[in-house]
Parts: sequence; C-alpha cells; structure tokens
Amino acid sequence: MTVFRVSFALPASLLLAGSAFFLATPALAQHTSELGIGVGATNYKGEISPQFQWQNSRPALTVFYRRDVSVPVTLRASLTTGFLRATDTNVEGVNGGVPPLQNYRQLSLKGGLVEAAGVVEYNFLDYHERKNQQRVHLSPYLFAGLGLYYVSTTVSSANDALKADFDRKGAKVGIAIPAGAGVKVALNEYFNLGLEMGVRKTFTDQFDHTGDQTPFLVNSHDQDWYYYSGISLSYTFYSILCPKPYDRNKRLLK
Repeated sequence: MTVFRVSFALPASLLLAGSAFFLATPALAQHTSELGIGVGATNYKGEISPQFQWQNSRPALTVFYRRDVSVPVTLRASLTTGFLRATDTNVEGVNGGVPPLQNYRQLSLKGGLVEAAGVVEYNFLDYHERKNQQRVHLSPYLFAGLGLYYVSTTVSSANDALKADFDRKGAKVGIAIPAGAGVKVALNEYFNLGLEMGVRKTFTDQFDHTGDQTPFLVNSHDQDWYYYSGISLSYTFYSILCPKPYDRNKRLLK
C-alpha cells in the first residue's frame, strides 16, 4: 500500500517542483543533451513474488537520450529490455521456510519485457554548469513519467494437480508509470556516469497469468510491478544558444 501511494504522489510532487523551478530559473547559456547506454537488472513483484527479492534479478540493457530544459529539469526518453524470473520457493514465511500456500502451488515464472518510456528528471544540484572543471559535477535526482511495455512470460507449476489451471504463457502490451531516484556524475566535459533504481507501476495482474484461478490459491486484487536498477555511461553534446540580437541578424557574428 505504501509503494502504491508513493508511485502516485511522486509524479505530482515532481510536476509542482519542476514547474516552479522551470519558471524561476533563467535560460541556460547553452543546452546539453546526452546519449547513453546502461546495464543492470530487471525484477518482478506480484503473485509469485509478493515482495521485492534481489535473487529474482535478471540482466537488462537500456539506451537513452536526455536533454535539459532548465537548470533543475531534464527530459529523458529510453528503451529498456530485460528478463524476468520468480519462483514460489523463494518466498520466505514469517517463521522461515516456504509458506504453506507457495509450497503447495510451486509456481515459477520466466520471460522478458521491452519498455519505451519518457520521464521528467528533477536534479537537486546544478549538474549542467561545468565552467569550473576542478569541481566535481554531480547531482542526485528523482524521476517520474509514462511508459509503454511489452511483456511475454511463461508460468508453470511443479504440482501435477495444478498444472491444468496454472501452466500458461502469453504476451501483453500495457501502460506503466516509472518512478525512482538516481545520481549522475560528470566524469569530464563529455562523459557521465549514472546510477539509478526505479519501480514501474502497472495496471494488470497478468504478468504471472494468475487471478482467475480459485481465490483460495491466488489474490485477484494484487496487481503486478516491475523494476529496473542499473549503471549507465553517457556522452554529452553541447548546443550554444545565440543571443537574440545576433540570432536575428547573423551578419553581426562576422
């Protein structure tokens, strides 16, 4: 319930804070944009994995384009792909060991997803100002936005009595809300290093193809989530803004 509230409160707070700083901050003397690539892990939370579990992390790759619109605000478009995995046997009960429900179902999930997303990043420090190359240029940031995903998964049960109801596979396209936090560091004038963790709120319970089975064995009201955490390397491009008098009359620059 806490994660659910955060996922909707964060975009609203980012929008208000970003709008205020965007209006209050003078235009930059130059615009920067970045093209980058990242490696990390995707993870799933749902019926087969009720809590986030690091052991379910699987390899993922992302490519992105980022552009500043003001000192604190940057926009980012990304394409991310990764694998998904979860098993009932990884769930730990209150007193240790596998809970009775998961021990009976013995479900496992495997598959992968592709996500295209656009987010707004709010930078807490002036990451774009790099005139003083002796200073470390870094900034923690928050982000939120909107994503479109394609997911394909296979679910199976090791309990022969449940195979007819639980052995399923399929694909789905849907909308997700990405939100999270990270830190970016300018290694030099052109190269940047980033570290990020984010959650994706979905509006479906069909990542794991459960929900229409007997209510004694599944929770039909538990929607699925997925995560991406990773490290990135990007290259910065600079665009010098021309002052208005010169912009109107290019001959003044000669």
